[in-house]
Amino acid sequence: MTYNTILTETRGRVGIVTLNRPKAMNAFNLVMLGEVFDALESLDKDENINAIIVTGNEKAFAAGADIKEMAEASYVQMLTEERVQVWDRIRGIRKPVIAAVSGWALGGGCEFALSCDMIIASESAKFGQPEITIGVIPGAGGTQRLARLVGKHLAMEMVINNRTLTAQEALQFGIANRLVPVEGYLDAAVAFADEIASRAPLAVRMAKDSVNAAFETTLTEGLAVEKRNFYPLFATEDQKEGMRAFVEKRKADWKGK
Repeated sequence: MTYNTILTETRGRVGIVTLNRPKAMNAFNLVMLGEVFDALESLDKDENINAIIVTGNEKAFAAGADIKEMAEASYVQMLTEERVQVWDRIRGIRKPVIAAVSGWALGGGCEFALSCDMIIASESAKFGQPEITIGVIPGAGGTQRLARLVGKHLAMEMVINNRTLTAQEALQFGIANRLVPVEGYLDAAVAFADEIASRAPLAVRMAKDSVNAAFETTLTEGLAVEKRNFYPLFATEDQKEGMRAFVEKRKADWKGK
C-alpha cells in the first residue's frame, strides 16, 4: 500500500514501519495514526513476517500528538474522532512489535513506544510525558503503562512534573531492552527483531499473550492463561519439530503450523 505519513519495508522476516513526518518531528495526527495501525495489522496478517519494528528517525521517534490539530478540539470531537481509542488496536497485534527509538519519544510518542512489546533505544533517546505543560494529561496509556513499568513515584514525577528520562535511565528503569549507538540503531533493532523472528511463530504468539496477561490479571488468572496457551502448542507441528531437533542436536525448521 501507498501511505502519506509512514514508510513500510520488509527485511527478511521483519516488517518495518517508519513514521515519516520529519517536519513535525513525527507528531501523530489522525492520518498517521490510521496509517500506522493499518500497516501494523497488514504486517500481522502477512505469513512471511514474524516480527515488526516501528521507528522514526535519528532526531525523533515521535514528539507526541499534533497539537495544532488538537488545540481547538471540543470534548465531542475528541470522543467521536477516536483519537485516543484507536490506540487500543495495538493490543490486537499478535506478533511481537518492537519500537526502535532514537531522539525524542514524547507524549503520544512515548505512549506508543510503551505500548510496544520491546524497545531498542539509541543513546540519544529521551522519553517523557509533557502533557501537563499544555494543560492536559496522557490519554493513550501513559499514566497506566508508566506506573506499571517504573513504579508510582517516578511515573508521578514524569506525568505531573514533566521529568524526561535519558536513554540510560530508560534502560535502568526497565523501559528499554537494549541501548545502542545512534549510528546503526535501526540495524541493531532489525538484528534483534530477526533473532525473535527465527523462533517458532506460534509459540512466540502464545508467549506474548501470556506475558501480557500478567499485567491484567491476578496471579491465579495469569497462570490459567499460561496453561491455556501452553497445552495447545503440543498439537502443532512446530512443537514436534522443535523437540526432535533438540534431541537430534540440529537446528529446527519451523513451519508456523
